[in-house]
Amino acid sequence: MRILGIDPGLRRTGFGVIDVLGSRLHYVASGTIIVPPDQPLAQRLKVILDNIREVVQSTQPTVSALEKVFVNTNPASTLLLGQARGAAMCALADSDLDVYEYTALQVKKSVVGNGHAAKEQVQKMVQHLLALSGLPAADSADALACAICHAHFNPLTQRLKETGQLTASHTARVRGGRLVS
Repeated sequence: MRILGIDPGLRRTGFGVIDVLGSRLHYVASGTIIVPPDQPLAQRLKVILDNIREVVQSTQPTVSALEKVFVNTNPASTLLLGQARGAAMCALADSDLDVYEYTALQVKKSVVGNGHAAKEQVQKMVQHLLALSGLPAADSADALACAICHAHFNPLTQRLKETGQLTASHTARVRGGRLVS
């Protein structure tokens, strides 16, 4: 399975691609889409859309994982971030990829073991888990962490679907290492 992880942002959108072979994770590619701040909003969203399509075309992932957005203290910033996330989701859906969504808390807990981990901790663990020679950039690390999170959650989700304990309309949530409905 090849997973494309996306950390959406209106200024910087991170992407990371990993291969999952059994329980082993292998780094494929990562980077940051820099969105010019001087362009109108529609053009900025198009930059995200076009660049993610290009990443999908060049790396050929089989599935995607996208970080969910929560309300920040500034509602206007939250709405703009939601639009950037929407552009990313449209690019993934347009490329016929299944899109799985994870909260920042789920991603950090899956990668670091602590849902409130600092960005530097996420970067270090991504470097360790993927045996990278250097520390990945913050946006790339967050996107790779999102892909790693899916690699950890997917076997459980698939097994629950196979046994009929999880339907297509029901999503699995894990709290404290246990499945919560």
